[in-house]
Amino acid sequence: MQKIELEKLKEGDIHELTAIMKRSFDKDSMEFQGHPSGPPGYDTGEFLRKYGTENDQSTAFKVLGDGKIIGAVILWITPEQNNFLGCLFVDSVLQDKGIGIRVWRMIEELYPGTKVWNTETPSFTKRNHHFYINKCGFHVIKIDNPRSTEASYIMKKVMA
Repeated sequence: MQKIELEKLKEGDIHELTAIMKRSFDKDSMEFQGHPSGPPGYDTGEFLRKYGTENDQSTAFKVLGDGKIIGAVILWITPEQNNFLGCLFVDSVLQDKGIGIRVWRMIEELYPGTKVWNTETPSFTKRNHHFYINKCGFHVIKIDNPRSTEASYIMKKVMA
């Protein structure tokens, strides 16, 4: 993949992105839980609509690889620059090729005033842990519901 671009997420992108999101989330959940799953609405477009196109507080981008839609990013950018990465996904057929880290670096460049990036990911998504911690520089600061199958890793990256 030569050229990676971010463009504003639009309602017309949701159908194509929903299929990509479903493949991406289902790959992780199948690998680590044995069944397909994701957050509510990940497989119907409602997740992307709710957080990506209908939420006045969020900023959402589709990720283009060589001009084709290959993923998406949803962010919350605050006036205090204590920002939140709500979602970043790349099509499962393109994972492990360095695309995610390229997208993350683009996000960091778009928001150079960020003091802190925050994110959260399910405890079972080992690939996400590797990506956020080892590739992007996040640190686990808390585990919500550690004894539950719904456990979640709360992560933070303090910017220089």
